[in-house]
Amino acid sequence: MSAIASPSRIHIVSRVLAALAGGWLFVWGCTTLGISLGLLAGVPYRESVELAYLLAFPLFLIVFCWAFAAASGVRVWVVLAGGGGLMSLAAWVLARTL
Repeated sequence: MSAIASPSRIHIVSRVLAALAGGWLFVWGCTTLGISLGLLAGVPYRESVELAYLLAFPLFLIVFCWAFAAASGVRVWVVLAGGGGLMSLAAWVLARTL
């Protein structure tokens, strides 16, 4: 049998930060993009916000769990921080055009 190496403290701290900060950024980007797309589709602002916020809770739970289950920590950071940043940028562009 081969021994499984235990993760270092830096690895654990990186995953926790990715799950919390990266997850928050990803959900923020998804929420703002959802609100912008709702407004673009003609949905009233308040309803767009409520729907986006309701979907944000389960999305954060899924993203948080995935951050610890994924094989690569780099992939977690790229998907969460990069995806959140891109969605926030897309929402900002859409909001400027509305």
